[in-house]
Amino acid sequence: MDKTIRAGAVEMTAAMLISGTIGWFVLVSGQPTLNVVFWRCAIGTVGLAAICAALGLLRPGLLTRRRFILAVLGGVAIVANWLLLFAAYPLASISIATTVYNTQPFMLLALGALFFKEQVTAAKLSWLALSFAGMVAIVQAKPAGGLGGADYALGIGFSLGAAFFYALAAIAAKGLKGTPPHLIALIQVATGVVMLLPFADFSALPSTPAAWSSLATLGIVHTGVMYVLLYGAVQKLPTHLTGALSFIYPVAAILVDRVAFGHALQPTQIVGAAVILIAAMGMNLGWSPARMLRRSAS
Repeated sequence: MDKTIRAGAVEMTAAMLISGTIGWFVLVSGQPTLNVVFWRCAIGTVGLAAICAALGLLRPGLLTRRRFILAVLGGVAIVANWLLLFAAYPLASISIATTVYNTQPFMLLALGALFFKEQVTAAKLSWLALSFAGMVAIVQAKPAGGLGGADYALGIGFSLGAAFFYALAAIAAKGLKGTPPHLIALIQVATGVVMLLPFADFSALPSTPAAWSSLATLGIVHTGVMYVLLYGAVQKLPTHLTGALSFIYPVAAILVDRVAFGHALQPTQIVGAAVILIAAMGMNLGWSPARMLRRSAS
């Protein structure tokens, strides 16, 4: 394996493993969802500003007005995505919320067809149908660990909403090609600070070192460090390898949920989760369902 690709694979793996622990730190912080996202943005802004300054990305004239507005709009979508996903964790469990969140490629497919007239092939529709079947299995399953009823359904709804806003952020990113990604990330988290500052509850600040450590980790590690690793990997890896390694994230999240909180997926949930992840991987990697069926039959 080429040294550049090997380095990119290591960075991507590390970024996805870090992402897989986000839910753990969100829940351990004990903070309301809005406060968690606010502090993630605030601490992340400081870290990313330092990184951008070190890279010489804070000089004037680097961004046009149009690109700045696009980055801000992407930031609004990313913050909405975090709010919904973090709210889903205690309702549907980290495992289920993360799995349902990985329907992002299908949200992006629909938005691409709607706004950019991108072609929707039979293969993509097949993966979409398979993902929908997995979703039905998860919704119909009986959750474990006291989760269930209206809260469980609401958690799944929040996860789908988070995936939708992530797809919107990806659409905004299409107009930012060539813009330094660390600068985009800085604008996004700074936008989050401005958005959430009027609503942050400073009377409910964390009261323990563990809670503050969780928030600091979300801001420094899960935002600053993770962005650096992720964007470094994307620049080094071919698209198919980036897509394949991205599925370390949901697997890591499921394992963390099991180890940290004892949430074991029920058989139907396992099947539904596997179906969604296979469908998403097939979409990302451009697999053909018909070709795969022919190979398995031969």
